[in-house]
Amino acid sequence: MTPMLSVEFRSEPLESKTAKACVAAYYAELAIRFEGGFDPQAKAYSGADSDTPPQVHFVVGWVGDQAVACGSLVWNDKTVGEIKRMWVAPDARGAGIARHLLDHLEDLARKEGLAAVRLDTNKELSAAQALYLSSGYSSIPRYNDNPYAHHWFGKTLRNDAFRR
Repeated sequence: MTPMLSVEFRSEPLESKTAKACVAAYYAELAIRFEGGFDPQAKAYSGADSDTPPQVHFVVGWVGDQAVACGSLVWNDKTVGEIKRMWVAPDARGAGIARHLLDHLEDLARKEGLAAVRLDTNKELSAAQALYLSSGYSSIPRYNDNPYAHHWFGKTLRNDAFRR
């Protein structure tokens, strides 16, 4: 197991060189791990049909001067946000970075006043599924058309999460 690493999370513009490099590494890994590969341009995956551009917090995890993780919080209103594109570099895995990243994204959601968060994941990502379940997420019904998703999870952040 990798020893505990001190990680700092910083917001990063999606267009930055660092953000693009992290997302490219994430996509390259998915292309290898997913049965049938991975196409980030797939319409249902990319969200190309969205009528309202979402708000996004994109975060990069740094160990020293090395970008070792990324993830984003996406939302359109103050009810439910979505956690997307969580990735930790292979050589930084096993140090608890993914859990810290998930906690950080949830804290951002709370600061934005979101009542709950949700996410989806592929059947091949068993470590991600275990992380979400051990972090208080529950299985929820399918909420999107992501062609690569097999599991959907949600977590309430406020007691009034599903009141309207």
